[in-house]
Amino acid sequence: MQNTSHAVMSQRSEPADSPDDFPTPPWATRALFEHVLTPWTREFGQLTCLEPACGAGHMARVLKEYFREVQSYDAFDYNYGKIRDFLTYPYETNAVDWVITNPPFRLAEDFVLRALSVARTGVAILARTVFLESVGRYENIFAKAPPAIFAQFVERVPMVKGRLDQRATTATGYAWFVWNKKADGEPRLVWIPPCRRSLERRTDYPGSSNMSNGRQSSLAS
Repeated sequence: MQNTSHAVMSQRSEPADSPDDFPTPPWATRALFEHVLTPWTREFGQLTCLEPACGAGHMARVLKEYFREVQSYDAFDYNYGKIRDFLTYPYETNAVDWVITNPPFRLAEDFVLRALSVARTGVAILARTVFLESVGRYENIFAKAPPAIFAQFVERVPMVKGRLDQRATTATGYAWFVWNKKADGEPRLVWIPPCRRSLERRTDYPGSSNMSNGRQSSLAS
C-alpha cells in the first residue's frame, strides 16, 4: 500500500509541465524579515519587491507588510497576480530593489540566475535545504555568486500541493537563501529559531476557524 502521509509526500518530484504549486505558510515569509534580514529591515519601507512566482498570493501579501511596493506575477493563473513568465519576460537590469520568492524547485537555479540580474539590491528564495548541494549549482551559482546568508529553519515548514494546510507535517527541511549585492565578506550560516507560534496569524488561513495543536489562543490577531 502506498504511503501518502504528508511527511512522505512532501519529498515530491513534479513533472516538467507542473506548476509546482506548494504555497508558502505566511509565517515562514515573516521569519525572513524578523530573523534573517534584520540588518536591512529599516530600508524595506522605501523599496520595491518582485514576487515572480506568487501563486495565490500567500507570500506576496506578507511582502506588502514590509515593502513600499510589491509586484506579483506567476506563469500560471491563480486569480492573484498577473500572468507573466519570469524566465522569459524581458525585464530590464535592476528593474526592482529585491526579488523574493518560493520558486518551482526544478526551476530554482534558473530563477536565481535571472533574479540576480533583475534585482538592484537583493534576492531571497525559499528552497529545500538540499538546494545547497549539486555540482551544477555550485559551478553555475555558488562559486561565482555565493549567497550572503544561508538561513536554515530549525522548525519544519510544512507545504502541501495546491493549498495552505495548518495541520500539515513534512520530512523536508527548508532554508532561505539570500543574496545582497551591498553585503561584504564571506557567506554566513544562520539558524531561524522556533518562531511559528509568534509569527502565525489567524488571518493567514482564510476560512479556518480553529487552529491545530492548540495554537489558536496564542496567535496574533
